[in-house]
Amino acid sequence: MSSIHIPGLLQPVIALNGWTFVQEIWMYATRLPIYGRIKEATDPSIPRSQIDAQTPPSVRWKADNYNHLFEQPTQFYAVALALAIARHGADNPLDIKLAWTYVGLRVVHSLIQSTTNKILLRFGVFLTSSAVLALLTARTALLVF
Repeated sequence: MSSIHIPGLLQPVIALNGWTFVQEIWMYATRLPIYGRIKEATDPSIPRSQIDAQTPPSVRWKADNYNHLFEQPTQFYAVALALAIARHGADNPLDIKLAWTYVGLRVVHSLIQSTTNKILLRFGVFLTSSAVLALLTARTALLVF
């Protein structure tokens, strides 16, 4: 019986996707109780900005971060999967380390934004994660072009 090799790059992909679900649960756990107290929250004719004005910033931060996890991380998913395919499933330790570094930085970014939302600190983490993703992208480009 032969075993199927699962590329190591798939683990950070699934981990970041799992973190997105954690963030979603955290968002709803803080948002739903607040929305229960804002009568306009169920009225579709009320602009979201009016509801947001009544929502505490610490609650909005979690929703903002959840949305951010559907922005740049989608590039990560595509690049990591393309890299795994381009390497024909063969693991490259540097690629895997870079992928886990990206995931770790995105989790740190989430925790900063969802708790204190210190913009300069968050921005520094974002820039670092962007550099890691750019490096992964360049490594992938070298294989596919």
